Amino acid sequence: MNIRSLLALVAGVAVFCSQLLVWLYAPVEATLGPIQKIFYIHMPCAVWSLLSFFVVFVASVAYLLRRSFFWDRVAGAAAELGVVLALLALVSGSIWARVSWNVWWTWDPRLTTTLVMWFIYAGYLLIRSLSMQPGRRAVVSAVLGIVAFLDVPLVFYSARLWRSIHPAVFGSSGGGLEPEMKLTLFVSLGAFGLLWAAIVLARLWQMETADRIEARIIWKEH
Repeated sequence: MNIRSLLALVAGVAVFCSQLLVWLYAPVEATLGPIQKIFYIHMPCAVWSLLSFFVVFVASVAYLLRRSFFWDRVAGAAAELGVVLALLALVSGSIWARVSWNVWWTWDPRLTTTLVMWFIYAGYLLIRSLSMQPGRRAVVSAVLGIVAFLDVPLVFYSARLWRSIHPAVFGSSGGGLEPEMKLTLFVSLGAFGLLWAAIVLARLWQMETADRIEARIIWKEH
């Protein structure tokens, strides 16, 4: 069993265990009821989307310094997963908002900056998909990956900088979570982290294989 398969297996077991905690261990929240359990998906999606875009930033800087396509592929894989996770965070947050605030969407600072971040990185992926010479595309993507990251700290601190109805779970108030809820949340965050690593590793392998096949085709044509 290679490292990709082993990591995928461990991630699958971790996600299964985290769901056992969500549904059998964490107490049902008194006000919102069972719908509150969507929090254990919403929060990891939001956190790992931000970390994905941090990886895009670091990999973009590394590419400009080293000019290695490995870092370009890391940035691309992390951006793809970050966009998916940010979308899941927005959708699950909207479901939460409908129950908690009686609206599907409100232009709250946290929600608004997250939506802007999603559009920025969706645009980043769109530019990566354009037909360009590989070296030029990697340089353009790296510059965009660095500039785009300016919005990410704004998303993280938005609930603290402005008056927001979105709770700051990791703030000084701690979000008012019971100990069982905190344990379940941290296990869910760890499980999503393993899943994130497994998917990024698999995507990197896929990208590298595609690049090798493309290079062989071009070499044969010449």
